[in-house]
Amino acid sequence: MKKLFVLLCFAFAGLIGSPVLAQAVTDEQLGLMYYNNRDFEKAAALFERLFNDKPTLFNYTYLIQSLLETNDFDRAEKIVKKQAKLNPNDTRYTVDQGYLLLRTNQGNKATKIFEQAIRDLPADQRRVAELASAFISRRENDYAIRTYLKGRQLLSPQYTFGLELANLYETSGNYEKMSDEYIGLLESNPEMQNQVQARLQNSLNNDPEGLKSEAFRVALLKRVQRNPDDEMFSEMMLWLSIQLKDFEAALVQAKALDRRLQENGSRVFSLAAMSVNNGNFRTGAEAYQYVIERSDDMGLVVQAKVELLKAEYEQLIRTYPVNQTELKKLEQRYIKTLEEANRNPLSFPLMRNLAHLQAFYLDNTDGAIELLEELIGLTNNNRLLQAECKLELADIMLFTGEPWEATLLYSQVDKMFKNDPIGHEARFRNAKLSFYIGEFDWARAQLDVLKAATSKLIANDAMALSLLITDNIDMDSSTVQLAAYAKADLLLYRNQPEAALAVIDSLITEWPYHLIIDDALMKKAEIKMKQGKFTEAETLYQQVISEYGDGIQGDDAQYRLGLLYEEQMKDNAKAMAAYQELLVNYPGSVFTVEARKRFRILRGDMAN
Repeated sequence: MKKLFVLLCFAFAGLIGSPVLAQAVTDEQLGLMYYNNRDFEKAAALFERLFNDKPTLFNYTYLIQSLLETNDFDRAEKIVKKQAKLNPNDTRYTVDQGYLLLRTNQGNKATKIFEQAIRDLPADQRRVAELASAFISRRENDYAIRTYLKGRQLLSPQYTFGLELANLYETSGNYEKMSDEYIGLLESNPEMQNQVQARLQNSLNNDPEGLKSEAFRVALLKRVQRNPDDEMFSEMMLWLSIQLKDFEAALVQAKALDRRLQENGSRVFSLAAMSVNNGNFRTGAEAYQYVIERSDDMGLVVQAKVELLKAEYEQLIRTYPVNQTELKKLEQRYIKTLEEANRNPLSFPLMRNLAHLQAFYLDNTDGAIELLEELIGLTNNNRLLQAECKLELADIMLFTGEPWEATLLYSQVDKMFKNDPIGHEARFRNAKLSFYIGEFDWARAQLDVLKAATSKLIANDAMALSLLITDNIDMDSSTVQLAAYAKADLLLYRNQPEAALAVIDSLITEWPYHLIIDDALMKKAEIKMKQGKFTEAETLYQQVISEYGDGIQGDDAQYRLGLLYEEQMKDNAKAMAAYQELLVNYPGSVFTVEARKRFRILRGDMAN
């Protein structure tokens, strides 16, 4: 009985998988399979039978397409004509008749049918949309555009088909007319501002050459210049400038709106933060200065003063070599501002930033530690700020050569905010500490967890460091070369560039053919940059591109070479050439968006 039961089970399973049973259930799927496998004759035969039984649009579409693929135009024409006769108001079949004429080289006849269909359009929004959709399905976008324009004549102002036309112009590559349609929509329907922005956002996300954004920017600029007091278009200009990360232009609009709407600096303050977060410290500083001078909201003014000092600090430490005299002046401004603000919650970030400046750049770690310990005591009611202070203190402990104190503090923050960005940041710094001291397996285990972090920046940093470790541990598990690299990285972190350089040079000399050499050359270029030795850094980046351009560091070296030319050597022609090389040779790089933006700014595309 058991054997019989088993045999019956196998027989039943075979029946379920048999073509007979499957055909009864999924004829449409079988026809689709034939079509996708380009077996068009079988697909046509099956869909013709299905269409005769059930004349659905699905069956009709695949039947006609299959007949067209087999060049059986006569059968296709009979079916289309029959459907057109049965459905005189369905313009889909009218368009298909014209399309069949095009496929049989009867363009003049097809044109007459298409033109007549547009002429016969009634003042009916649904019928206009149906005819345009029929043209689009046959990739006759020009006729679809003409359909919507005729519909606009018939139905305006109730229906203008602006969104539909903008989409078609975009598909056709006519970005100037696309922009005009969006501008027209905003003029006639200001309430559609959010909808237009959402549409444009999708367009700009698929704009590798920046052609769409430039066309809309020019159209919008003309509109703003024609009527500079129009609030909505100024808002749109500000929005677009932010999308393009053109913070200089955004600040002009933000200031104008701030004055016009009497916003007391709030909008400009927000823009300043965005600008600084995107690395445009100069514009961020200018925006904060505006708030300080113009706002009578004292809380906002204090915040602006704190953030202005931070923006100026970020600008200073990125100007190589770092100017110690200017940093000392900045420290005095910190101290003065702190005295004015006194010890209150608004001044707490100022204290933390001052501690960082003193520890890492002014050789005053004792003063920095004392300031942070005071601040940790003052922030008992603000766990997040207290955690930020502990991270800063841990960084200083690592800087001064006390890694165990540092790892204890990192671990505390990680535990307190396990599922929050600051907790992920603490774990990443702890993993990097483990990397510095040669605990590579432990570091990699932590980094692998962080690859899934919600913060893209942390996830990317974790991925990069994990790859560095994985790629440079030898097959025999030797970590000698990786340990040397990590030692140099830690020395650079501790502001000992000459010592770091000596370790890197020794690594390159002793193991010239090791996989880690491209990373070592990039680290050496970083050291030379911080020392202000730009020509030597340039040579190193070029060496990486030339000898290791196909590796993981190729696009990084190309991008940093462009930044070197643009920001340090002030050679715009060379910078543009470097960015263009990146766009051509590394189209999938994470740096392509920023490189393209910088290239366009240097070329003058963003100029008003």
